[in-house]
Amino acid sequence: MSATIPTISPATTAVVRTAAVRTATKRTVLMCKPEFFTVVYRINPWMDPALPTDTALAVAQWQALYDIYVGLGFDVHLVDPVEGLPDMVYAANGGFVIDNIAYGASFTYPERQPEGPAYMTWFGDNGFDVRVPANVNEGEGDFLLVGGTILAGTGFRSHSNSHEEIAGIYGREVVTLNLVNPSFYHLDTAVAVLDDENIAYLPSAFDEASLQILRDRFPDAILVTEVDAAILGLNSFSDGLNVVIASRATDFERQLRERGYNPIGVDLSELLLGGGGVKCCTLELRR
Repeated sequence: MSATIPTISPATTAVVRTAAVRTATKRTVLMCKPEFFTVVYRINPWMDPALPTDTALAVAQWQALYDIYVGLGFDVHLVDPVEGLPDMVYAANGGFVIDNIAYGASFTYPERQPEGPAYMTWFGDNGFDVRVPANVNEGEGDFLLVGGTILAGTGFRSHSNSHEEIAGIYGREVVTLNLVNPSFYHLDTAVAVLDDENIAYLPSAFDEASLQILRDRFPDAILVTEVDAAILGLNSFSDGLNVVIASRATDFERQLRERGYNPIGVDLSELLLGGGGVKCCTLELRR
């Protein structure tokens, strides 16, 4: 009796072709426990001081993210939270670190400006070469490393002259991308770095010139839906295999699985009230 060869649909073939064997790389990250988290001012569209916040719930959700990172074998460092700085939990905004050089943050809004020195003090105390910024920037919120290239966002927070500054500091190519949707005011809310070659992004977050840059450089990028982006699904963190994402970003989860990644969902809905998600809570430390 002859064997029956199963029929593979075109859709399945496409998945097989795009999936790849992914490799996890150990990450070293900095986080800040949200012991003083609340929303008492409004500096982004997500924040509403009239809505109640639950600090204990924010801490519990943050702890779940911390535990995921530890379970993945990450080296997790902690910076002490400072009373009166409720957004300090969003550690990604505290600086940008490559080659043991920590470029400090200089925040746009007065409410967050004291965070810059707090993070730079931690960098200095922990052996990093600290560079005090001359220009307004909000750290890894707007600077994302993809391979050897730095994608740099501007339009709402980080000034474009900070892009020239980091190019001089790190001696790497810096690609400016203009953000146009105020709900995606940091680059890390509109772009997810998956590994050294691949990203996911939300097309409507960018002007046409920037969108063309992304199309040209990343023709195989994952394009995330407006629905998933609206819960900061792109504000995720990857080790090259495992991608920690918002648990409600179900279509993004599907897309990641089809490409050979292992998505891990976490609920940070309380921290979303301040305009942050997984990546906002995570600053990568690259020695």
